[in-house]
Order: sequence, then C-alpha cells, then structure tokens
Amino acid sequence: MSERTSWSELREELKVDRAHHAYEAARLAFELGAEVRTLREKRGWTQTELAERAGMTQSAMARFEAGGTIPTLPVLERIAAALQMRLSIALTPAC
Repeated sequence: MSERTSWSELREELKVDRAHHAYEAARLAFELGAEVRTLREKRGWTQTELAERAGMTQSAMARFEAGGTIPTLPVLERIAAALQMRLSIALTPAC
C-alpha cells in the first residue's frame, strides 16, 4: 500500500486489494475444478463415483468442479487420493 492521507483513500485501496484477492481465489478454484473434472472424465467416472471415493456428496463435487467452492487442503488431499494422484502445491514466480 502506498502512503495515503485520508480514510477514503485507504478504503479505496482496500476495495481494490479485496477485489483482486477474491478474483485470484475464484480463478484458482475454477482451475482446480477444471483439472479434477478432466482427470475424472479421463477415468470414465461420474461425479458420483469420484465423490464417493473422496468421501463427498455428488453435489459437493459438482460445486467443486464448477469452481464454486474454495477447498481446504484436506479436501484436496481426499480428491487427489480418490484419483490415485499425489497433491502437489508449488509456488512459482509471478510474471
């Protein structure tokens, strides 16, 4: 944050920061969901089959695949295990 002289300036900066963080969280959720859907479809599984293997409901899996939820690490671990995959998290340089 830059130097500011008023509450209204700070408020505007915070709005931009929150919007950016919310956008990035939504982007990540969408990309994760799309990747899981691709992996599930390659195996010929339904959402119900994957959900059962991951200890979830079909509706929760549908929301996840659509990018409608921001999953916790334990949920990601369960989905990865159900897909017979290993969860790998990487930090990469920002462009």
